[in-house]
Amino acid sequence: MKPVLVTGATGFLGWHVAKLLLKSGERVRALVRPSSSVRELDVETVTGDLRDAASLERAVAGCRAVYHVAADYRLWAKDSRDLYRSNVDGTRNMLEAARLAGVERFVYTSTVGCIGIPSGGIGNEETPVTLEDMTGHYKRSKFQAEQVALEYARTGFPVYIVNPTAPVGDHDVKPTPTGKIIVDFLKGNMPAYIDTGLNLVDAADTARGHVLAAERGKPGERYILGGENMTLGQILQQLAGLSGKPAPKMRIPYPVAYVAGVCSTAAAHVTGKEPRAPLEGVRMARKKMWVSCDKAQRDLGFTAAPVEQALDKAIRWFERNGYC
Repeated sequence: MKPVLVTGATGFLGWHVAKLLLKSGERVRALVRPSSSVRELDVETVTGDLRDAASLERAVAGCRAVYHVAADYRLWAKDSRDLYRSNVDGTRNMLEAARLAGVERFVYTSTVGCIGIPSGGIGNEETPVTLEDMTGHYKRSKFQAEQVALEYARTGFPVYIVNPTAPVGDHDVKPTPTGKIIVDFLKGNMPAYIDTGLNLVDAADTARGHVLAAERGKPGERYILGGENMTLGQILQQLAGLSGKPAPKMRIPYPVAYVAGVCSTAAAHVTGKEPRAPLEGVRMARKKMWVSCDKAQRDLGFTAAPVEQALDKAIRWFERNGYC
C-alpha cells in the first residue's frame, strides 16, 4: 500500500488528520522537523522542512496522496517574513514536489480567514474577497498560499482546498490562538472580553472533512469546514458551564482593546516575547467570522457534532496535561 503524507502531524489539526487516516487503515508518513515528533501515533516519519524543497521531494516519494496541513499559525512574529516563507513558499514547494512525484490527490488546508465575510452577514465560498480584505500577515500569507494552490488546480493538478473555521478539542499542544482563549479562561486570566464572533468546530470533525474532500470533493473547489457560529460571550458562557468557573462579565469597547493591542505589540518588538494582546488579533476581532458550511454538507456529506462536546474535550485535555 502506498503511503499518505501528512504535513503538520506534530501540531494540532494535522495530528487529528493523521490519527483518522491511521484509523481508516492508511499507511501514514509524517513530515517532521529535526526537533519535532508525532505523539502517540504509529506513523512513519521523514525529516524535512517546508522551506527545503529537496527534503519535500524525499518525503513525498512513492506517496499516493498528500494532506498539507502544516502552517505557521501565529498572530505575531518578530519577523513577519517567516510566515510567508513557511505558508506561501512552503506550500508552493510542497505542491511542486507532489506534482513531480505523481501524487493522485492533494488536500490543502487553508483557513476561514480567506473567506469573504459581508458586513454584518454570513460568508461562504462564493463571497467576493481580495488580498486587501486580509487583516495581518497570517491571513495575508494564507490567502497568497491558497492562490498558489488554486494556480496548481487550474493546471489540472488534483488539489482539494478546505477552509477550517476555529478547531477546538484535545491535543492542542501549542496551543492555537483559539486554544489560548480556553486556557486563559481556565487559568482565570480573562477578566473581560471583546464583542466578536467565531465559528467553532471539533478538530476531529475537521479532520474527517479533510478525508471527505479527498474522497468526494471536486479539484480546485474550496470547502468550509465549520460547526457553530457563536459570539465570544456565548463561548465563554459555555466554558463556564462546562468548567464550573465564572465567565467574565465586563465587555471591553473596541477602541480600548485596540490601544491595548498597540501597546502590547510595541512592547513585544522590544522584548522579543509574544504579546498578550497581539494587535493583529484585535484587528481581526472587529469582524465576526461567521460562515455557512452548506457547500461542504451538500457536496461532501460533512457534518459536525455540537461544539459543547469539543469544548469539553479541550477543557479536560488541557486540565490533564497541566496547562491550567
